[in-house]
Formats: sequence, C-alpha cells, structure tokens
Amino acid sequence: MLKIHNNLTKRKEKFTPIEPGKVRMYVCGMTVYDYCHLGHARVLVVFDVVYRYLLKCGYDVTYVRNITDIDDKIINRANENGEDIYDLTQRFIQAMHEDAEALNILPPTLEPRATCHMQDILAMIQKLIDRGYAYEAGNGDVYYAVSQFEGYGKLSGKDPEDLRAGARVEIAEAKRDPLDFALWKAVKPGEPAWESPWGDGRPGWHIECSAMSTCCLGNHFDLHGGGADLQFPHHENEIAQSEGATGEKFVNYWMHNGFVRINEEKMSKSLGNFFTIREILERYRAEEVRYFILTSQYRSPLNYDDEHLDNARAALTRFYTALRDLPEVDPAGGEAFRERFMAAMDDDFNTPEVLAVLFDLTREINRTRDQDMARAAGLAAELRNLSGLLGILQNDPEAYLRGEAGADDLSDEQINELIDQRVAAKASKNWAEADRIRDQLQEAGIVLEDGAGGTTWRRG
Repeated sequence: MLKIHNNLTKRKEKFTPIEPGKVRMYVCGMTVYDYCHLGHARVLVVFDVVYRYLLKCGYDVTYVRNITDIDDKIINRANENGEDIYDLTQRFIQAMHEDAEALNILPPTLEPRATCHMQDILAMIQKLIDRGYAYEAGNGDVYYAVSQFEGYGKLSGKDPEDLRAGARVEIAEAKRDPLDFALWKAVKPGEPAWESPWGDGRPGWHIECSAMSTCCLGNHFDLHGGGADLQFPHHENEIAQSEGATGEKFVNYWMHNGFVRINEEKMSKSLGNFFTIREILERYRAEEVRYFILTSQYRSPLNYDDEHLDNARAALTRFYTALRDLPEVDPAGGEAFRERFMAAMDDDFNTPEVLAVLFDLTREINRTRDQDMARAAGLAAELRNLSGLLGILQNDPEAYLRGEAGADDLSDEQINELIDQRVAAKASKNWAEADRIRDQLQEAGIVLEDGAGGTTWRRG
C-alpha cells in the first residue's frame, strides 16, 4: 500500500487516485534560459522514480512535465546575448533533453510549453476576472486578488497577514494589495508580446502552470510535484488561481523534493558553488550521479561533494562486480528481498532503505555464486529487475567496470595484451615479470581480479 507524504496536509497518506487504476501527475519542469543544474537533476530523477514505480504498481499514468519558455529570465538572457528568444529556448530545450537522456530519465507523457498554451492562459485569466478573483490595473497589467481567495496559504502554512506586514509594492506596480501577483504583464520595449483583451503583453509565470496542468490533466488531478523552492509562492499561487477559476479542488497530493547543498552550503550562483549537470558529467558518469541522488530520501536535503560521488562510484562498482559473469536468467529466489524493496518504496519512496535492500541482495549473490551458480544467477536477475525501478544497473557489467579510456589511459587492447603477458610470465614461473606487469597496470589505475576462471580487470 503506497503512502505519500502529502505536503498539503503535512503527513503521510495512503495514495488513492481519483479514478481507480489511473494517475494524473504534473511536475514543474525547467525554465529554459541556461543549462540544467544539479537541482534540476534531482527533480528529474526523483519524479522519474515516482513515475517508474507508479507504472510498476500497474497504474495508467499520465505524467506531465512542463517547459517554461517565456519569462523574465529568458527575456533578459536573450537580450544579453542579442539572440532571438525562440532560438535561445530551443537551444536549451535540446540541452535539457540531452541531460535527461544521459541520466536515464523516461520521457514524460506530455511536455507542454507555455507559449503553445497562450489561449488557455488567456481563458483562465478571463475566468478569474469574471469570478471576482482578478482585476485589470490601470497600467495594463492584470493581477490576482489574493484577499478574495479564502484558502491562501494552505500549502505553505503562511499567514497572509504576516506576509502583508513584510511586503512592499514597487512604484511601477498598480496592485491593490501587496500580496497580489501578476497574471498578465503589459508589453514593455524589447519584450515579446501576445494580443489579449487587456492589451498586448505576456503571462505571469504562475498562471502558465495552472493553465497547462488543468488543460492537460483536468481541473482536479492526483499529484503535483516540484522542488521545495516552488512551494511558495509558485505552488501556493497555482492553487489560488486554479481553484479560483474552476471552483474545484486543484490537487490531492503535493510532493516537494529537498534542497541541494554543496559542501554543506546551499547551492547558489552568488556563492560560486553552482554546478551544471554537464560540468558534473565531465568528472562522473551519469549513472553515478543518479545513484548519488537516490542515496538521500527525496524530501531531505542532498549534500553534494566529491566524497559522496566517489562513494556512489564504489557502490555501483560493487553491484556490477556481483552481476559480472553470471548468465542472464529469469528472476528467482529473491522474494524476501523484493518484499522489502516494495515495502520501502511504498513508504514514501524511501530510496536509502531501498538501496540497503539491494546491498543485502548483492551480499547474497556473492555468498552463493561459488556454491550455487544457478541460484546466484536468479538473484542477480532479481537485482537487475528491482534496480530497474530506480533506473540503475541496466548497463553491461563488463562495460561499466572497464569504463571509458581517457586520452592518456591504456586502451582495452593494451590492457588485455599486458594481462596475457602476465599470464605467460606466471606460466613460465617468471614471478618478477608478472609482478612488474601487475604493478604497471596498478599504476595506470587498473584493478586486476584473479579467479578460477582467469583474470578480469576494471578501471579503478
């Protein structure tokens, strides 16, 4: 029985979809003005695992992950570059897809773009005006009237009166209340614009997600996710907009993944500790990054440092070493491990506990492989099967362990030739030469493993 920590109620709840057997799920995606960073990687991986597990549970899942392709940051970056906004966003959408593919992220069912839903956005704004939740300002903007929505603050737990006490109204704004936020922004020089009943302009960020999610999933759907930084004001504003426009409950379950920290400090460009996915993948393999993200329960902070990535590499090496040289068969003998795995996943996607189960299963494979190869192979198949729900351990063990040779590294052919020379030296009892070759390989970062079936190797 799957239980999810619902951030709307602040407690774990049994997951019961609105329509039996079907799940409708929306996750706030990327604002495409730059390369994806580690925080984006966490969102991608966390909700990819949620998606995979819901599919495993037999649900028909409609997974929507949007793209924000018009907002202030995009406009500013395009102007800085002297670049057309469409060209900028297309370039970074392509880069995002490449990063997601590297991290073994399943494509969502739908990937709507804000600029392709302008009519839906305009229709929702008009509904809010008609229902008394929004108003036209004298400067051509349209604002949401927060005081008209009785439940404002129910997701974040923030009191509107407390928020008002610390809020300021910018001189350029014509809002009636400091908490009111823009649904439509009047056109400014150097900005793209669309026609609307209130004059040319563009949408505010918050209304984009309300329009895209309800258009793709209906007024009331099961699950909404995103990073913890979006809980307020973005998701709070989504609730106010969507429920104000439709008169229906917006979402049943809200999930937010925790912040990413770099060496125990919050990741921030201003602190100079801001890493893109591409920068990290220059030093670590994508599967290692994915594994590292799963070592922390999704609601907890995730601390990035080299030691944690090195630990991820060591863990994957251990798993792939256990899978090495075992024949591919159907999963067998791992029922107890499977039950523990599923129980941990049912407990709000507790991936650290899930990984502990996989380690126990790996120990059992190693314990039995010499005595009962058939049982070890069945358990190895179970390891692959279960880890597939996490999106890991699906590569060829030999390929993973041997890795890719760098420009200054020994090639696979050179390594195999040296190993053959070492075998010949040992056969002729030339122990000094055998030791010399072993030391040469060791200095080159090659780990040799001598066994009954011969010598295998991996890059250390």
